[in-house]
Amino acid sequence: MKIKIDYGKKGLVIDVPDKNLSKILSMRNTRPVDNPEKEIEKSLEMPVSSPPLRLLAKGKSNAVILISDITRPVPNRILLPPILKTLENSGIKRENITILIATGIHRPNLGKELISMVGEFIYKNYKILNHYSKKNDELTFIGNTISGIPVYINSTYLNSELKIATGFIEPHLMAGYSGGRKSICPGICGLETVKYVHGPEILEHPDCREGILDGNPYHKEAENIMKMAGLDFIVNVSLNEEREITGVFSGEPVEAHKKGAQFVEKHVSSYIKEKVDVVITTNGGYPLDLNLYQCCKGATGALSVVKKGGTIIVTAECSEGLGSPEFAELFRNENNPEIFMNKINNPDFFVVDQWGLEEFIRVIKYADLYIVTDGISKEDKNKSFLDFSDSVDEL
Repeated sequence: MKIKIDYGKKGLVIDVPDKNLSKILSMRNTRPVDNPEKEIEKSLEMPVSSPPLRLLAKGKSNAVILISDITRPVPNRILLPPILKTLENSGIKRENITILIATGIHRPNLGKELISMVGEFIYKNYKILNHYSKKNDELTFIGNTISGIPVYINSTYLNSELKIATGFIEPHLMAGYSGGRKSICPGICGLETVKYVHGPEILEHPDCREGILDGNPYHKEAENIMKMAGLDFIVNVSLNEEREITGVFSGEPVEAHKKGAQFVEKHVSSYIKEKVDVVITTNGGYPLDLNLYQCCKGATGALSVVKKGGTIIVTAECSEGLGSPEFAELFRNENNPEIFMNKINNPDFFVVDQWGLEEFIRVIKYADLYIVTDGISKEDKNKSFLDFSDSVDEL
């Protein structure tokens, strides 16, 4: 059977013999909302456990809106206009509204890339800033969490009277589900904070996995940090496979996100009778497979359906190569998984994006892993402990 799977912007057709095909696991065919703009406007007026956004904005002199970076397919061209309109109609002047890209520890989004995210009108008419986790002069220390994590937050965000975050909700390999509190942590945290929540003490916890919120230490810490930083209102959406909006969840950050996660769980869950020998999967196509660093997510997502000692094949274009300079250096230099894990378990050791390599190691401890990509150089492929292939057919 010929099956088209997500790969970059164009997709990839693979041929799987019918006798070997157990099941195609995919999201349910959820119908999109009829009128996304109207649905968003309705959610701003009738939010979850919160006054309407227009009332929250009344009397405020300025506002900040967090948006995700290019690696997340958030439909900000649709989400932002009704939010901005509401703020301005409530008395907040346009020049006092800041759109802050919650990059976490990723690179900034600029120029044409930024226009593609927000649209030309917003790009030209609103103040848009990138968060930089390593620029200490742009961060403010606000204290330690109960567990002792030092919390550094973007100063522009903290100095804003009204704090709003957009996002989309899907299963997430560490946080259980994306969206909500993740706009704050790691979205606008300093590197000193991120290195704790992305450290092995949290990531190696058995409940730090896709689809789990209760008992998930990452979710707990991120939510605590969100509460310390303050967040007044979220506008999160769910998407179907065509990346159309299927639900809008606005309001009080904890309750609105919880409602969204419950909705998503029902619409993305797919089941198989028994684990299989081979799983062929993707990282979701562009922009989710921009680089190898992001692609551990596709690999970990297959762990629940493959037999121990089985094979996972991940297809990912990786048009931007390996990822950040720090991850690229780790990838090229750390060729022994056991030695690398010993390093990161030392509290004095931390490298930006080390968790990406850590998650790949978690996968290869359980199953054989092959990455099908044409975006990684042959030289880099040969340096890694990971196995690569130019096509699914070669495997």
